[in-house]
Formats: sequence, C-alpha cells, structure tokens
Amino acid sequence: MDSGAKPEAKQDGEGSRCITKGSGSSSKVYHERQRLQFCLLHALNNLMQEKGSFTRAELDGIAENLVRTDPNKDQWTPSLIFKPHHNVFTGNYDVNVLITALEARNKKVVWHDHRKGASSIDLDAAALVGLMINVPVRRLGGLWTGRHWVAIRSINGTWFNLDSDFSVPREFQDKEKLIAFLDSIINQGGELMIVLQDE
Repeated sequence: MDSGAKPEAKQDGEGSRCITKGSGSSSKVYHERQRLQFCLLHALNNLMQEKGSFTRAELDGIAENLVRTDPNKDQWTPSLIFKPHHNVFTGNYDVNVLITALEARNKKVVWHDHRKGASSIDLDAAALVGLMINVPVRRLGGLWTGRHWVAIRSINGTWFNLDSDFSVPREFQDKEKLIAFLDSIINQGGELMIVLQDE
C-alpha cells in the first residue's frame, strides 16, 4: 500500500503523529498509536482527525451513563474493574460507547449488512465521514483473544487505514484495494460500521 511518496512524521510524547505526504503536499494525516486497550479512543480521534476530539474521561463517562440508564443493570454481576461497557483501567470500550460518542458529535453509525459485500457501500457519499471496523485479534501467542477498533477514512481523496497498531497510517492505492480489504475483514468475522454526518 505504498504511495511512492515518503511521509514525514512528527510525533508528540503521547504516541500521536501528524503525517505529511510528499514534499510540498498539504495533505496531513493525524494518527494516534495504540496504548493499552484504548483502541476505540484512538480510532475515534483518528476518524475525526483531531487530537483530543474524544478523551478517556469522556468515553468513561459515556460507559458509566450507559450503565446507569440500562433497565437491566440489576442483572449484572458487580465488578470494580470489568464494567459492562469498558474496563476501568485499560479501556476496551464496546460498540455502545462508540455509537453514543459519535451521536454526541452529530454523527450516525450504520451497521453494514454482512450479507452484502463492501462494494455496496457508497464511498463517494457526501455524508460519509469514514468507516469503523472491529476485528478479532490474537495476542501473546494466541493466549489472549479480543477485538480491536480501527478507523478507515478518506483524507483529501485518499483512503487510509488508520489502525493504531500501525506505526504510520497505510494508504490504499485505490478504492478497489479498500473494498478488497473490507471484504476480507468481513470474511474473517470483523464488523463494519459506516459513519455518516447526521442532518
């Protein structure tokens, strides 16, 4: 997925980067790196292309509010660490936090139907902000399995995989490569969500 132009990266102390493509290009790509299990936080900031667009405190607050307003909360087993929508220390936020956080920014999240291929997504829709994918992952030699949030977004007409596990964003050569990637995610049990600007 190399574009041929060597990106310049400027990193701050918190693992976020602003990548500038090519010499003289004004195309900047904001990219946060993975820390603990805060992939949803990083994916949301990568999607919005802004450091601090979302914060850990905000996502924790959303998760706690989801618990307070759930009519079935009395059926849960109490835990100081493992909460219904996140882990207090490491993050690991669920889809309910994603949807609520984006709705607070006037965005709408639409689940992509697994039965349809990625080619059914209108990648040129004016309201399209980007895509969020949730993929199964195995770490520590397969001893730990979980899921990982990733933002995919078009920036100045170029689609990028903004995975926080990557040291730098990866550019898709064209829409066909993006569609093939998304189809492979779906086929491997990944979830695909379309993020739209709400009216």
